[in-house]
Amino acid sequence: MSSVNKVILVGHLGRDPEARSFQNGGEIVNMSVATSERWKDRASGEQKERTEWHNLVIMNEGLVKVAKQYLRKGSKVYVEGALRTRKWQDNAGNDRWSTEIVLGAFNSTLVLLDRREADPGRTDYSSYGDTRGGAAGGTASAGAGSTRGSFSDDLDDDVPF
Repeated sequence: MSSVNKVILVGHLGRDPEARSFQNGGEIVNMSVATSERWKDRASGEQKERTEWHNLVIMNEGLVKVAKQYLRKGSKVYVEGALRTRKWQDNAGNDRWSTEIVLGAFNSTLVLLDRREADPGRTDYSSYGDTRGGAAGGTASAGAGSTRGSFSDDLDDDVPF
């Protein structure tokens, strides 16, 4: 039986991406993304909000470059990655666990949802080489301007009632 480990988040960065280099020339980026849900409390009628913080680790070379160049605290992003829990020891020798969303070499996506003045059409940076265009690129418009027909185009047909 096969299994799936996929996490999809849309949220805002809580701090600037933090890049670390390794002796072998590799690099990773750590960042945190906040997701929020809002609701109206039935008893009091007041608006409530709950924010969850998610630790992200980017290990894909192309996505590392994108994160370092374009992302800042407050940036809105769409990410697809895998959930990973790792065990480590703190300075006192106690075992600790961290759960992270990892954007690795395959099946990871980073989409910048904020419009940038310099290149407003370039928003999708996928790490897998499908029709989106390769290891660290591709263009996808966030919203209008798609070349495919939209739902409203289908409604132009004559309706028999």
